[in-house]
Amino acid sequence: MSGQKIVVRSSYPLRWHWHPCSCKSDSISSYCKVTSRFSHNVITSRAVNRANVSKEAFFDVELPKTAFITNFTMVIDGVTYPGTIKEKEAAQQQYQQAVSRGQTAGLVKASGRKMEKFSVSVNIAAASKVTFELIYEELLKRHFGKYELFLKVNPKQLVNQFEIEANIFEPQGISSLEAEGSFITNDLLPVIHKSFSGKKGHVSFKPTIDQQRSCVDCPTTLLNGDFVITYDVNRESPGDLQIVNGYFVHFFAPKNISHLPKNIVFIIDVSISMSGRKLQQTREALLKILEDIKEDDYLNFVLFGDDVHKWKDTLIKATPENLDEASRYVQQIDIAGWTNLNGGLMAGIEMLNEAHKNRSLPERSASLIIMLTDGRPTKVILSNVRNAIQGKYPLYNLGFGYDLDYGSLEKMAAENNGLARRIYEDSDSALQLQGFYDEVANPLLTEVELKYPENVISDLTQNHFKHYYDGSELVVAGRITDNDLNSITAEVKAHGAEDDLTFTEQSDMEETAKALEEQQHIFGDYMERLWAYLTIQQLLEKRNAAKGEEKANLTAKALEMSLKYKFVTPLTSMIVTKPEDNEDKAALCFNVIGSLSSHAIDGDPHFIIDVPLKEDALCFNINDDPGIVLNLIRDPATGIIVNGQLVGDKQSSNDASPHNTFIGRLGILNTQLNMTLEITPEKITLQIGRKPINFTWFDEVTLRHPNLTLKIIREKSLEISMGDGVKFEVVLHQVWRKHATYGDFLGFYIIDGHKMSEHTHGLLGQFFHPIDFSILEVHPGSDPKKPDATMIVKNNQLTVTRGWQKDYTDDPKHGRNVPCWFIHNNGEGLIDGAHTDYVVSSLL
Repeated sequence: MSGQKIVVRSSYPLRWHWHPCSCKSDSISSYCKVTSRFSHNVITSRAVNRANVSKEAFFDVELPKTAFITNFTMVIDGVTYPGTIKEKEAAQQQYQQAVSRGQTAGLVKASGRKMEKFSVSVNIAAASKVTFELIYEELLKRHFGKYELFLKVNPKQLVNQFEIEANIFEPQGISSLEAEGSFITNDLLPVIHKSFSGKKGHVSFKPTIDQQRSCVDCPTTLLNGDFVITYDVNRESPGDLQIVNGYFVHFFAPKNISHLPKNIVFIIDVSISMSGRKLQQTREALLKILEDIKEDDYLNFVLFGDDVHKWKDTLIKATPENLDEASRYVQQIDIAGWTNLNGGLMAGIEMLNEAHKNRSLPERSASLIIMLTDGRPTKVILSNVRNAIQGKYPLYNLGFGYDLDYGSLEKMAAENNGLARRIYEDSDSALQLQGFYDEVANPLLTEVELKYPENVISDLTQNHFKHYYDGSELVVAGRITDNDLNSITAEVKAHGAEDDLTFTEQSDMEETAKALEEQQHIFGDYMERLWAYLTIQQLLEKRNAAKGEEKANLTAKALEMSLKYKFVTPLTSMIVTKPEDNEDKAALCFNVIGSLSSHAIDGDPHFIIDVPLKEDALCFNINDDPGIVLNLIRDPATGIIVNGQLVGDKQSSNDASPHNTFIGRLGILNTQLNMTLEITPEKITLQIGRKPINFTWFDEVTLRHPNLTLKIIREKSLEISMGDGVKFEVVLHQVWRKHATYGDFLGFYIIDGHKMSEHTHGLLGQFFHPIDFSILEVHPGSDPKKPDATMIVKNNQLTVTRGWQKDYTDDPKHGRNVPCWFIHNNGEGLIDGAHTDYVVSSLL
């Protein structure tokens, strides 16, 4: 398995990246087929090694966050390595079994609803080549009256054949089609070819190797940035109802409808963590938004820091005088202590509830809440918000920056008919905030319900929507159960600005079939896959908020459909095992990891070292006397130090035989912040300056300080973040008080360390630097389930054993098994020096 990996991550947008030191990329292409907004994307890359020694080829792609991977294959010198979709646990078990046998294997899986980067590397023999092919599918959403294909291009080297091609077929007819790139120069403009006529559109971009050069005779590429394709369709009627092979999809986007007044409450985080540029850009965005508020709208502001402050006691009409006063108020918004997230949300929701109860808002209007925070909502807050809103209006959560629990913000929004967006801390953050507001600035309809004949339709996707906004589109799909049906009629009912409205749409099956015969871009059963895609996404969203039997039923249904339609979702994985009868021309080993290495110490004490280069992990124990203190991390540049003290089991004090040891106390220091943090299984003591603050594990606390966030999850874990690139997690392990052997102990995990310096060292810190190893001669060990092998690492030859260790970051109670190569003798040969070199005199 030497020198190979396949890593799967993913997130928006799509990106090609080729390692500048790898073998030569011969071709990179993206071919996209869009039919009725549903896109089928094939990314193909071929690398050729013309050298007389082996080279490593890399292939990285960032996928749209709403996409599902459907296939991945590699062809190495004519041998194909295909992927198979399986239930996640079954795939994980097969992967571990293959690894334990020394067989090369791979695992492709999604991490929650947020996918990250798909990354592959493979060692290519001299004078050989490899072809990668990745396929994913997604339903394009309409924003501001356009559908958008967004690709971030970054090959990092000149490519012999570079190509982007998109073919679009829309039965309604294409009304506009544009393509542009942020890196496009005047010389490259003619290389973008776009055309559309009737129902078909085409875009291609195929720069020659000379056209890719950043300057004449330069060896570097100028292909680095965004490539965006946008289009829209003709809208002669409010909707379009399409039927293919027993499935239908209904697109609804009426135009020429009067705008509804809106009642909007802005809930703004003004805690210490929002100080500086974040708050400045928030003010800028709000001032710009106030310029666009219409006079028949109603608004108010709720600010939360230590306390909750309301601009007005209730929502007020956006008259010119009131907007002037609002602008002056926004300009004076300032920082006000820690984060009372629950209080801010409850105040804003209650304000809207009271206004509706008192009928002080227009009867025909759209109410919504927009919250901006960099905070972390707890499960209690999610429950409080859900109970307070009760489905009456949507909540939109804007998460500012990276040091926040975006997943919980997303879940909260989904549970309340809204959505979440991450606002990136860039120079255009104010524009991002304003851009989101613009999407919901013009509500046209409320309580929109799309109805279909009950006796001939089944398995409908969501067909009731709180709001319809100008420039967007509502999509419903379903299955037709009557094979003799000749036509379908859809009826849409909604509340408009002046009256209740009804829209009717009819589709004749024969006419639809004839219209689609001319379509040259259909990819198989695309309509059925579109229905399945929507259904799975919505099942997963409902599952997040469900409990008990309901959650089990939703999980089972989503899993069944994911397997049937071969989608990599949070419930499935793609397993790839190298055929055993093939010669080992290029070993593979791939798994899913986060965007950064996550090193840990947990257990007896078990050190777990993630090695992204190998898509594998190394582990070792430190066996020493209870009471000694080990330096885990020391970074002189950032001033961060982490030490851990060993405690023994209950028998160690009166038994001379070998004993188990665990981490019983942790000390975290940051000399730049003048901060110390002492953590034991009983209490947590934070000291910034001279004043200590004490907590227990029974507390549920989020504490914010400039450049520091401390979050205690009751009786489970503690998260500490310093700046925007250092994050640790401490897991509490509690055992039965009367246990004869074991006592409570701690686990320590490095979640993010990308802002740690190159001078970082310590038992864990040394592994911030890249490490490589080779595995040779896998053979049976003393335990038949754990093979031994020879490892070459740091010019040392070690005997290692394949096994598993527990990672408790996701499940503090049960943990999950992490396969790793175990290094014996206190990590000798892997760590720098001997383990005794890391013994220090005190915890702090």
